Amino acid sequence: RATMKSLRFLSAEAFVSNAEFARKSLSAVAYNLFPLLFKASYLLEQGEVIHDLVENWPLVDFNMGKLLGATVDYQEDLSHRTCSVCLESCLTGLRDYVLNNFSPYMKRLKVVDLTGIKDIEVQFCECKKTMGRWARTQLLSKLCLELVVYLQQGQCNPGTFDVSIDVLIDLFVTERNYELVVEALLKKCCCPLKICCVAFRSDNLTLQKFFYIIKLADPSLLRKLEIVHNVRLEMEHLEILFNSIHFPVLMSLTLPARTFNVQRFTATDEQMLSNIGEKMGEMTHLTELCMSFSILTGRIQKLLSPLKTPLKMLDVSNCSLNHADMAYLANSFHAHHLETLDLSGHDIPELHPSTFFKLLSHSSSVLRSLTLEDCNIQDAHVNMLILGLSPCQKLQEFKFVGNPLSSQALKHLFTFLCELPMLKTVEFPVPRDCYPIGITYPIDDASVCRFDHQKYESIAEELNLILLQANREDVKASTPLFGSYDAAVQETNNELGAYLIKSFKETLEKFTTSFNKMS
Repeated sequence: RATMKSLRFLSAEAFVSNAEFARKSLSAVAYNLFPLLFKASYLLEQGEVIHDLVENWPLVDFNMGKLLGATVDYQEDLSHRTCSVCLESCLTGLRDYVLNNFSPYMKRLKVVDLTGIKDIEVQFCECKKTMGRWARTQLLSKLCLELVVYLQQGQCNPGTFDVSIDVLIDLFVTERNYELVVEALLKKCCCPLKICCVAFRSDNLTLQKFFYIIKLADPSLLRKLEIVHNVRLEMEHLEILFNSIHFPVLMSLTLPARTFNVQRFTATDEQMLSNIGEKMGEMTHLTELCMSFSILTGRIQKLLSPLKTPLKMLDVSNCSLNHADMAYLANSFHAHHLETLDLSGHDIPELHPSTFFKLLSHSSSVLRSLTLEDCNIQDAHVNMLILGLSPCQKLQEFKFVGNPLSSQALKHLFTFLCELPMLKTVEFPVPRDCYPIGITYPIDDASVCRFDHQKYESIAEELNLILLQANREDVKASTPLFGSYDAAVQETNNELGAYLIKSFKETLEKFTTSFNKMS
């Protein structure tokens, strides 16, 4: 559906569509038109014009999220377009803003906010080439170091040394860009562009490197910390992290798989867990917590009860929770504030039916996203599930892949889902009747694709028809067999794959050495 454009926006598009004319005429443009021209240039992917607009930016701040978001002149939000041409032009324009001594505009820029850029799966830009979070981290670090070299070589106007711009960014660091980012952070004090890390994601890093760079990134500014794949952070390391570094404004924390494992707990470990809970309790802004694939049986209360601020997002998927854990969650003050909840990997209908529905009831007025993958939800449980979901009128996203549901049960569920007014995304399982008889759940990776694809397509068509007949074409229904899209993994999958192969090889070598010694 086409979004309406104001006459001002149409004029801006016409102006920037002739790049040569627009670039020559910028000196005559009123400063309050720059945001309008920037969005028009971004929409048309006019890289050269974007570069010159940023190079001559006459305003105090430059906020990508606001500039590309819905505006009076053009309602469409472009912040999810991570177009490589546009973003590279934008960042090189920022470097040249610092170096440009001939701009007709006074240098007033103090803050650049790049955090509003959203990485999504499907790109709508013409070039179809994206610049993800990792590449943005890489390019900004490179440009900062280039500026330091220019300054050191004395190639700049004396006024350049007075320029100081805070650049707010979500950093994404892996082994491959680690050295470059470290160097940029070390030279921050002598660079006019000051990298201000408000969100930090780390994959494929040794613990030593992670601890070093997280201190360099200035934890006092950090609002979001994600330690995800191949960072071998265990509970004792987490305690050291929280004891040695203060995170005063941290709002969101994601920990890697197997950070906790209560199966091998000693009395010392129990104390360590309590200390970590108390440290998290001191983080008064913490509202999002992801601890998937840890073994936390019977310890959720110990970890979460010290928190003084209610959680809005909780991911405890595949954490082996027991009845006591579920009962604590259902009765805790967090329950009434949970907007995003992931309980995947727990046999909810068999082990936790009453506590789960109590939790759902308490969070129903605010719940926006619910994930129940591999939860053993069967046909017999669908009516009960519908009853539990009925009060969740704000639900926007429901994911329940990996459950043994028949096509008939899915049709019944979809008919109900049409009634949830805010629903936008549904991720549903391959119907059980598409798999060979006798398939066991949860289905292993080797068997997950061995289903009747033609039958699945036919059923998926029927499910989409249910949505269509209820005038719910706004709902996107899909079956991601290997999990939801992760922009960060997509961008660095080659490095991630190489790291996994290396780890496997090392494990194999250790096993072979041990076996030879035994022989």
